[in-house]
Amino acid sequence: MSYSPTLAAALSGATLRQLAHWRKASSRHGAVLVPELSDVRPILYSFRDVVALRTCVKLRQDASLQRIRRALDALREGLREREHLSAYRLVADGGSIYLVEPEQATDLVHRKANIVIHEMVDVLRPFYRDGRHIPDLLQPREHVTVDPAVRGGVPVIEGTRIPYDEVAALLRDGVPAERVSDYYPGVTASAARDAADFADYVDSYQPSGEPRAAAAG
Repeated sequence: MSYSPTLAAALSGATLRQLAHWRKASSRHGAVLVPELSDVRPILYSFRDVVALRTCVKLRQDASLQRIRRALDALREGLREREHLSAYRLVADGGSIYLVEPEQATDLVHRKANIVIHEMVDVLRPFYRDGRHIPDLLQPREHVTVDPAVRGGVPVIEGTRIPYDEVAALLRDGVPAERVSDYYPGVTASAARDAADFADYVDSYQPSGEPRAAAAG
């Protein structure tokens, strides 16, 4: 499964402009996150990329982009940590960015270990960014779920393998929510409405004037 930039943005809370900016290295620091599936058109993100992007969005609320790039350089070059960015727990407190591990926390900006962190952040849980509600990554709507083991992580109707956008397309074609079960048995009217609502949320990340993009498969 791969995620288009629009769906990756909707699931992470980043803007499309941020994603494009974060894919590029600066004059002094490396890229924030390069998609592991494809960094040339078509740009394709993985589930792990989306988790990492949520971390970056959370960091950006409390730290400048320059500081984030500096911290990531310290993680990758200074500490020689080569795992995917989603494997690390990073938090910011306004003054620095920390790598949090079971037995210690390391200040990536000032290169100090054994720092006490007072607040742990679960990047999978819902949060707000500039007044916009960023949904739970694994359950962006009550009846819509994301599971890497189900269709590779494409958002689906809970308890099924039916992609949210296929159900949303029926409602957009005029099929009443109560009749969606005629096409997809087991999909309730509430689930159909959730799929349509999530589709509208994803589309809100699409630049105005561009056609709706389906989830990349």
